[in-house]
Amino acid sequence: MSRIGKQSITIPKQVQVKSEGQKIMLEGPKGKLSRIFPSLVSVNITDSEITVQKTKDTKLAQSFYGLTRTLISNMVIGVSDGFEKRLAINGVGYRAQMSGNNLVLNMGYSHPVEMIPPPTITIKVENPNSVVVMGVEKELVGEFAAKIRSVRPPEPYKGKGICYENEIIRRKAGKTGK
Repeated sequence: MSRIGKQSITIPKQVQVKSEGQKIMLEGPKGKLSRIFPSLVSVNITDSEITVQKTKDTKLAQSFYGLTRTLISNMVIGVSDGFEKRLAINGVGYRAQMSGNNLVLNMGYSHPVEMIPPPTITIKVENPNSVVVMGVEKELVGEFAAKIRSVRPPEPYKGKGICYENEIIRRKAGKTGK
C-alpha cells in the first residue's frame, strides 16, 4: 500500500481546482497547469482537499496511485509558490549573462553557449557566477537546470564547472610527485 497515495492534498485559498473526467486543471497566482491522469486512479476534489483512489486493484494501478498524488501535489505547489533551482558557476573566466530571454554561457569553449528556455521558464542571472531557474512546472525547471549543468559539469580535481548551489563535489587528489 502506498503511504504517499493515502495522504490528502490541502488546497491553498488562492488556488482553484477543476476536473473534467481524468483531466485536472489548477489555476493560481503563478499560473495555470493541467494534466490528464490514467483511468486506473480517480481524483476526488472537495472544497479544501484533494484525495486519490485506485479504481482497480492491480500492480499498475498501485504504481500510479502514489505517482498521481505526488504529481498533483507538485502542481498545487507550482501554481501557488513556484519552483526554483539555483546553479553556481566556478572557474576562472566562466560566466553567465542574459541576452534577451536567452542565457549565454562563457564556459571556456571556443564559442559562447546560448540556451533558449521553454516559454514557461524564467531565468535570472544574479551575478555572473550564479543562475536561478524559476517556473511553475517542477519537471521543466529541473530538466532545464540539468541542461545548463550539462554544458560544463563540475570536475573532481579543481571543482570547476556548473553545479547546483548546495551540491557537494567529491574531490580527488592530484598526482603525487616522486
